[in-house]
Amino acid sequence: MKKRYAIILAAGQGTRMKSKLYKVLHPVLGKPMVQHVLEQVKAVGLEEVVTVVGFGSDKVKEHLGNDSKFALQEEQLGTGHAVMQAEELLMDKEGTTIVVCGDTPLITKETFEQLFEHHEKEGSKATILTAKAPNPFGYGRVIRNEQNEVERIVEQKDASPEELQVDEINTGTFCFDNKALFGALKDVSNDNSQGEYYLTDVIEILKEKSEKVSAYTMPNFDETLGVNDRVALAQAEKTMKRRINEYHMRNGVSIIDPENTYIQPDVVIESDVVIYPGTIIGGKSIIRENAIIGPNSEIHNCEVGENTVIKQSVATDSKIGARVNIGPFAHIRPDANIGDGAKIGNFVEIKKAELGEGSKVSHLSYIGDAKVGSNVNIGCGTITVNYDGKNKYLTTIEDDAFIGCNSNLIAPVTIGKGSYVAAGSTITKDVPSDALSVARARQSNKEGYASRLKNRLKERK
Repeated sequence: MKKRYAIILAAGQGTRMKSKLYKVLHPVLGKPMVQHVLEQVKAVGLEEVVTVVGFGSDKVKEHLGNDSKFALQEEQLGTGHAVMQAEELLMDKEGTTIVVCGDTPLITKETFEQLFEHHEKEGSKATILTAKAPNPFGYGRVIRNEQNEVERIVEQKDASPEELQVDEINTGTFCFDNKALFGALKDVSNDNSQGEYYLTDVIEILKEKSEKVSAYTMPNFDETLGVNDRVALAQAEKTMKRRINEYHMRNGVSIIDPENTYIQPDVVIESDVVIYPGTIIGGKSIIRENAIIGPNSEIHNCEVGENTVIKQSVATDSKIGARVNIGPFAHIRPDANIGDGAKIGNFVEIKKAELGEGSKVSHLSYIGDAKVGSNVNIGCGTITVNYDGKNKYLTTIEDDAFIGCNSNLIAPVTIGKGSYVAAGSTITKDVPSDALSVARARQSNKEGYASRLKNRLKERK
């Protein structure tokens, strides 16, 4: 197989997006468009990727990092001019170079591979990725001769009435013999109404030199979408969402309402998981078999164990064990580690805390910067008081402890194994194992005081 290279065109400012964010960094299902393109094209086995960026594009470089080399297009002088900026990095290399736009996030690795294979099999100097458009208006048409060979690409404004009837369109993605590409670019002129250098002119130049130019027609027109405004961005989001949801459903995941379920591309979901409407699962999340997620839950960068149920809750950057029940309305913040069989109930917040196997925090509690053992019961309204305004401190609750309702555990503090904390206590010192700790004021009843208080309030009025 020939060596393969890629040039990603990402220099456009995207004025129609009406945004301060660089166009190709606008996300589709949580990942920037250009990242989708880079990951899919790299999957076909490339020697090198060059991303052509524009002035002020440091954030693109920062995001892609070492996954790509970069070339700068200081002035926006057309697609041909953009490719010329990669000449220093690629011109002497033998092999095949694909040129793809950074705002086409829906093209799959399978399509890229099929394009490469067609190009190399045909022995072409250039191959155009084309598609059959239901409505080709606005697209450049691919014109073929009687032998079905590619003759040229004609733009909408330049097409004759007969050519306007052609439904095969240029997607803007090409494969080239690398040396032929940079050789032909030297002959590209900007003698046109826009004063720009067009990459499509390379096709005509190669044809004039009697070089072979072919086309590969992709089977799925939806992949051709180029995102130039917020409307197209929403369309790309919808298409990718449908693609990802269908993939999971065909692999044994029950998604009750796919139109209202959002799963990002890097999520792994095992079979027999059930996902209810309004759920968002993102990042590098892994959902193990038989889990139930939702409705209206958000999971990001979490591992969720088998047979776990998460209802109407948010979980981020955490590990959640098997047979755990979470919610409704719980918040699992970063660095939580929830053990098997645990229960996190309604209006409970867990942050940077370890909760042991079988432990329960059933409602209305905050457990932060804590290490909680196994089979611990934490009553309603309990708070691990972890912050003194400057530093965070650890609360340790050992196995089999019982924390009564409305308790404040002032960290750093340890609650010993099997001990009890009485309801309403404020604990400032360690509690030994198997002890009962009561830390609250003694109750005092003042007979008849309520009536005197009411009379006093009436006199003030």
